[in-house]
Amino acid sequence: MAKDNDKIELDGVVESTLPGSRFVISLSTEGFENIKVRARLSGKMRMHYIRIVPGDNVRLQISPTGQVVSSGPNNEDLVMEDEGLITYRPR
Repeated sequence: MAKDNDKIELDGVVESTLPGSRFVISLSTEGFENIKVRARLSGKMRMHYIRIVPGDNVRLQISPTGQVVSSGPNNEDLVMEDEGLITYRPR
């Protein structure tokens, strides 16, 4: 398991919500444009009742050891195997 200082911070846009406070995030950081990540809310965001809806810009942390698994025809959309952690939503 990676330590907190080993995580990569990326920006993305929430595409859809999943059950259990989980989300599908489409990354918008340069070099990661066609990658989608499943992510969950961090503890502070849950504790302070910060709501996330589709279309929100968010910052998330991902372990650098995650592997990309292709999903969809012609490998147009790539999905990370590991789960990310949503840590920030700008106002």
